[in-house]
Amino acid sequence: MDSTQELIKNQVTANPVVLYMKGTPKFPQCGFSGLAVQILQASGVKDFVAVDVLADPAIRDGIKVYANWPTIPQLYIKGEFVGGADIMRDLFQQGELQKMLESATA
Repeated sequence: MDSTQELIKNQVTANPVVLYMKGTPKFPQCGFSGLAVQILQASGVKDFVAVDVLADPAIRDGIKVYANWPTIPQLYIKGEFVGGADIMRDLFQQGELQKMLESATA
């Protein structure tokens, strides 16, 4: 496992909620990243780790390998890959995402 994969593994396992996104929660650099932040906020998450993949090309490429998922944003809860903005939206509408987040941040 290379150092980027180890770094990603450490980020997602050391923090209950991690969002890999383009930009920052205050200044998202793509619509899907902005949507992901809005969904987390609507779910009542006050504290999550946001990793700006645009700031680090190694993370930007590495996260796609780590999850075997081609797009960003990517949400991790308690070290588990949840999905991107579309999956987050579907889970949120079903009320599932809120339950997952409650158990992670409780």
